[in-house]
Amino acid sequence: MGKIERFEDLKVWQAARELSQSLHLIAQKDRLSKDYSLKDQINRSSGSIMDNIAEGFERGGKKEFIQFLYIAKGSAGELRSQLHRAFDRQYITQLEYEQLFNKTVDVGQQLSGFIKYLKTSEYKGSKYVHEPQLQYEGKSNLEF
Repeated sequence: MGKIERFEDLKVWQAARELSQSLHLIAQKDRLSKDYSLKDQINRSSGSIMDNIAEGFERGGKKEFIQFLYIAKGSAGELRSQLHRAFDRQYITQLEYEQLFNKTVDVGQQLSGFIKYLKTSEYKGSKYVHEPQLQYEGKSNLEF
């Protein structure tokens, strides 16, 4: 993998974007679409995952990036809780619940792996001009 120049290059951001789109489509379903508060919470937390990855990346510093990745991971946990509520209220099917839940867990695991990688990498951030560029060669089966 080459150097990562934009947050859109991050596999974890791409996965979060896909998850957000999947949840938006599910939120349009008849019964869930009428539960405005839960629908809104689902849209906000799913969007928050990808938005915090982007914001942390754009801050330009490793410590800030890690902090925002933790916030994104927290939003993934919040989303899992909301999926439980949507399923318990019979707004989504068992299959939809399992697929979305698994995607959300996967994004959370990718975030955990990426945080671990950043904590041990020499990358300091783009605002430090003479520091190494962010590159991830994949030390596990997770892609960032």
